[in-house]
Amino acid sequence: MTRTRTIGLPFILITALFFLWGFAHNLNPILIPHLKKACQLTDFQSSLIDSSFFIGYFAMALPAGFLLNRYGYKRGIVLGLLIFALGAFLFYPAAQVREFGFFLGALFIIASGLTLLETAANPYITVLGDPATATQRINLAQSFNGLAATLAPLLGGKFILSGMSLTEGELNAMAPAELDAYLNHEASSVQIPYLVIGLVVLAVAWLVSRVHLPDMAEEAQEASPEKTSIFAQKQLVRGVVAQFFYVGAQVCISSFFIRFLEKTAGIDEKTAAIYLSVALLAFMIGRFTGTFLMRYVSPRILLAGYSVANFVLLIVAINTEGMVPVYALIAVEFFMSIMFPTIFSLSIQGLGPHTKLGSSLLIMSVVGGAFFPVLMGALSDRSSIQTAYSVPTACFLVILYFALRTKQANEKVSMAHHA
Repeated sequence: MTRTRTIGLPFILITALFFLWGFAHNLNPILIPHLKKACQLTDFQSSLIDSSFFIGYFAMALPAGFLLNRYGYKRGIVLGLLIFALGAFLFYPAAQVREFGFFLGALFIIASGLTLLETAANPYITVLGDPATATQRINLAQSFNGLAATLAPLLGGKFILSGMSLTEGELNAMAPAELDAYLNHEASSVQIPYLVIGLVVLAVAWLVSRVHLPDMAEEAQEASPEKTSIFAQKQLVRGVVAQFFYVGAQVCISSFFIRFLEKTAGIDEKTAAIYLSVALLAFMIGRFTGTFLMRYVSPRILLAGYSVANFVLLIVAINTEGMVPVYALIAVEFFMSIMFPTIFSLSIQGLGPHTKLGSSLLIMSVVGGAFFPVLMGALSDRSSIQTAYSVPTACFLVILYFALRTKQANEKVSMAHHA
């Protein structure tokens, strides 16, 4: 009873962190069309929003692991929140000068803070309780990440997007002073939302600093004696590759969602933002549904089935017209829901003293979110946004391979609780 109460409060607090970074992540699909307009960018240039964000993850992942090893989870989390808040506050001067590079720098700083949070929180949730239910536990926590993903585009669409999209001819017809005033007005709409985010994150940092978080000793777990090197853990290595392709696919699908709806179904940006919120609601429902299904179906089998479903749905989205591709993309969000936490949990099982470093490598692999959207943006500029969705389609084949190659032992560990 005492242990349940001791673990309960840290679990709730760490789950709140999943919500915070989910909210920050899922404002990017709003920023892409918004800054494309405010800073007059191409699809390729606007894709750099994702690149700067996920390069931040790549650059900070290993330092985050070393910081956690040296100072523990709690201090790492507080530092991550402070860096996150700093990046959010920098949106205010970035909008004042309407400099795209400034926005990219602010996003890089936000991502650096989130890297610390994710590197700490993901493994912390898996070791905070019964190892047999680790995959279910991380999926439950990630469900609140899904809730944030639903709310972010809804609120971002309301408070950031103006709904005013001028054609190139209309922009060219404006006097220089009039055009400058219009673009400044568009850019300024991010200032108050990101100021509020920064203040909320600071408040959470203060709360975490005041609450006792037990530093879970995953070092007590036994590692395989014959495999002392982190790179000898084949399951982890395959997981890092799978996570690279998964995050790339997820970011591609969400980041270009609004553009996709504008081009394929003629839906305006504000309405498209609502559809994106619906899609991310499906993502959240998928998280809760997946957590429930894992009581009866092994995580690797569910991951394989969902990978096949997404491959088929994206083929439909690429080759159909009207609202059919829109509904297909919404369904893709549902089937993506369990992928990140399931790949993460299966990859770090049995790492013992390598858990924090393994977590760092998995977080580093989210740099796929920097690479694939750029490829997709370039393909969109050369062909069409619909054709560009072939990029995430291919990614799900790699995830299917990971699911099929996952060790049977991992399946048994995950299902042992329900035997």
